Amino acid sequence: MKRTSIVLLSVMMLFSMFIAACGNSNNNAGNNAPASGNTNANQPAVEEPAKEAEKVTLRVFSTFGGTDAARDAFQAVIDEFTTSHPNVTVENDTMSANDDGFRTKVNTDMTSGNEPDLLFYFIGADAEGFVNAGKVVPLNEILDANADWKNGFIPDALELARQADGNIYAAPLTGFYEGLFVNKKIFEDNGLELPTDWTKLTTAVKALAAKDIIPLSVPFDQSHYLIEHTILSAAGPAGQDKGLAEGIDPNWEKAYAAMKELYELGAFPKDAATIDLNMTGNYYSEGLAAMTIEGSWAIGGWSDETRANTTVIPFPTVPGGAGSGNDIVGGFGSGFYLSKATYDNAAKKDTAIELLKHLTAPDSIKAIASANGGTPAADVEVTGLQQVQLDGFAMTAKADSISAPVDSKVAPETFSDLRASVQQVVTGKKTPTEAIDSAKKVEDANKN
Repeated sequence: MKRTSIVLLSVMMLFSMFIAACGNSNNNAGNNAPASGNTNANQPAVEEPAKEAEKVTLRVFSTFGGTDAARDAFQAVIDEFTTSHPNVTVENDTMSANDDGFRTKVNTDMTSGNEPDLLFYFIGADAEGFVNAGKVVPLNEILDANADWKNGFIPDALELARQADGNIYAAPLTGFYEGLFVNKKIFEDNGLELPTDWTKLTTAVKALAAKDIIPLSVPFDQSHYLIEHTILSAAGPAGQDKGLAEGIDPNWEKAYAAMKELYELGAFPKDAATIDLNMTGNYYSEGLAAMTIEGSWAIGGWSDETRANTTVIPFPTVPGGAGSGNDIVGGFGSGFYLSKATYDNAAKKDTAIELLKHLTAPDSIKAIASANGGTPAADVEVTGLQQVQLDGFAMTAKADSISAPVDSKVAPETFSDLRASVQQVVTGKKTPTEAIDSAKKVEDANKN
């Protein structure tokens, strides 16, 4: 072959290789083109990394701790929320409502800038201080904006949660009833009738005291339930509801006279002056006492044997009282408040509202009510109840009236004064009239 032909052939071969190389280069460029251009289907798309949710810590302060029957159920409800919201830490801060320091801690926290994000606390007079100070937010608009959440409550529960200004500040969880809890076996073993009226009650007290069985296990200092039931029994629902702001209902004095009568018959523990509600509850739980006055929440803390032997009935009408003998204390007296500081905190607000909705959702309400036997604030079927709890629901359904506790009708300082007078009245150091006059002065001082 001639040299010129060889050179020409070489040039043509190089040119062909160049064209091929250009074609491959264009194809490679297509592999790196944006999704809107020509792409290679075998090349995976580049994804933006998911944005991690901001970490949020919320403090919830409630009474669901210690020996509370719903302690574990409440923790489980919180755990459900944190499992589905891994970016959220919930500090479950608790204290017994029977501890006198509970109200003090709440009031101190709410006035010192240490308020919890969500607070489970009483509705009514106890909350007026921090409600009026704007420390918590009305839930009306939040409820209206979350129809599914709002419709999950039974209407009565929300209505009973309203404060004096007409707003709903607390989302209810479970309601309660209070009454005279009676160990049926002790009564049967001693040939006694259930204390459905004052004569049967005093007859039982005398018979039991003679046998060194504590008839009625209540303390003098933490005499919350003794005061509530004797005043309701003596004054009736209307007289109890008036409180002391507008004057003294003389039937309130009959309540203290009735306490003195029971004391003189030997109704109370010999150490009633020095023990608290926990100890009187232990006496009843251990079968050392035939009766106690408590709320539905106490049932879970008693021994299995005592629960099985217990029923609950309304406290009977005191001598000369205006009550019907079928009036009870109950309602939805507590709920979850949302802190104004949390609501104004953009980093916490939405998460706190979601937690509030979760804690008071029907499934959560069912879990708590099944644990503590409380009246559910939602239309749910409570399971696993014992007979005493069914008796409590039946008592509530048949009651002539259901009243909020008297401590929601007077200032906290007034109720403290009423409590302080119990021991003085029963031991004869103060008359019933003097006790109510003293409470009236405290009420007037706190309303001015």
